[in-house]
Amino acid sequence: MSANLAAVFYLVAGVLFIMSLRGLSHPETSRKGNMLGMAGMVIAILTTLAVSTPSLASWGLIVLGLAIGGGAGAIIAKRIPMTAMPQLVAAFHSLVGMAAVLVAAGALYAPQAFGIGEVGEIHGASLVEMSLGVAIGAITFTGSVIAFLKLDGRMSGAPIILPMRHMVNAGLAIALVVLVGVFCMTESHFVFWMITLVSLVLGVLIIIPIGGADMPVDVSMLNSYSGWAAAGIGFTLGN
Repeated sequence: MSANLAAVFYLVAGVLFIMSLRGLSHPETSRKGNMLGMAGMVIAILTTLAVSTPSLASWGLIVLGLAIGGGAGAIIAKRIPMTAMPQLVAAFHSLVGMAAVLVAAGALYAPQAFGIGEVGEIHGASLVEMSLGVAIGAITFTGSVIAFLKLDGRMSGAPIILPMRHMVNAGLAIALVVLVGVFCMTESHFVFWMITLVSLVLGVLIIIPIGGADMPVDVSMLNSYSGWAAAGIGFTLGN
């Protein structure tokens, strides 16, 4: 597939995503919005596969991943009642965050496979994208897990207020910024995993003070985080 044709298909997919969001903004059009979003994602995936022309072995992994993920997602979604939809959405958000972390890790250990340089010589812009993607993704993962546990009743919905929590969160945020800067300068694997660890802790500390009644708002925020994480890793993937 030519680059121009791929750009057209990506544009169509993007328009469908926007129309999907518009449809999801109202209960009467939410079903149509879901269908438009699904159509856009199918077009985006097929276009990416047509452009990248994966090997036979890669095709096997792709099909296996789609079968496992799609099958599990379909079974879970079918069994979950509508009243449990908020916690299901939170659980799915956690998977998006973890996916961003894993893709960033893959890019760090095998940058040549992503076309972003060689080990120890990764492009500067890609380092920024990877560090931001893994930080936001890790925060999204643990934050969404806590949201799921609270919404599903597996954890107390009461706010958990830690002493000096604002100072602790601010300190972790500053440490995260410093670690991102150090990683971009050194490409250290140790620093990369320190970014991941600090972000995982920060995700927990951000969400536990929020009560169960406010958790739907929190899920919306985490939805945004998962989108930013995926977008950041999209730059690393060059797509």
